[in-house]
Amino acid sequence: MSLAQNRGMAETTHSSRADSAPLAGVAEGVAPAGPLPAFAPLYQQIKSLLLRSLQLGEWQPGQPIPSEMELASRYRVSQGTVRKAIDELAAENLLVRRQGKGTFVATHAEEKTQYRFLRLAPDAGGPAQLQRRLLDCRRMRSTPEVAAALQLPAGEPVVEVRRLLLDGERPVVLDDLWLPGAAFKGLDAQTLQQWRGPLYRLFESEYSVRMIRAEEQLRAVAASAEEAALLQVAPGAALLSVERRSFTYGDRPVELRRGLYHTDRHHYRNVLS
Repeated sequence: MSLAQNRGMAETTHSSRADSAPLAGVAEGVAPAGPLPAFAPLYQQIKSLLLRSLQLGEWQPGQPIPSEMELASRYRVSQGTVRKAIDELAAENLLVRRQGKGTFVATHAEEKTQYRFLRLAPDAGGPAQLQRRLLDCRRMRSTPEVAAALQLPAGEPVVEVRRLLLDGERPVVLDDLWLPGAAFKGLDAQTLQQWRGPLYRLFESEYSVRMIRAEEQLRAVAASAEEAALLQVAPGAALLSVERRSFTYGDRPVELRRGLYHTDRHHYRNVLS
């Protein structure tokens, strides 16, 4: 059954059976982005097609997507169906609605989203204003642990980065991160030293890798002698360990990050809803 036929059933007869019709074809020759339930609602089918266009780079970060009317015509569905699909993508921070301007692909260049995965906040209030100091950047063979986290074959090349985040001259975070080498060809210390914006903005603009969601694990740890020296704390001092895996489209992990947070003047902030 084609998408147009689904539309005829779902939007002309308004039957609940049609609202759950399976996606049997694709618009514009584009395959759906990931598996759908056997009887996915029509707006979920449109959401999958929009995700696929984002994944293929049809619309770049910061660029507008077609209007709801244009997308409705493209997929032969109602504007309401398109709007519901876009609403979900906006709620997932993949699209951004701008009043009077349209809907845009979210980008880490925007002030409100560029540091959305960094939950560290100063006790004095306001956003964290942290400076970066690169300690190391090198290519290496992945350890079994890193390879498993990034879903790579053991020994696959990765880029390993170590850096400090500082509040003025005071170290606050010691970051170690690993990136798939194949996706980040050319990333080196010079590139990182010269870059002035958010790291994730570098990834999306120069390497076409967009971080769209992340998972974290938190635990309390004691600082080793090396970690203590870098963070300017006493050996054995209590630190907050934050391990993060960041994912791009298709739920593919593209970053493993381990941060050690010194929280005497900062705290980890999260909003639950």
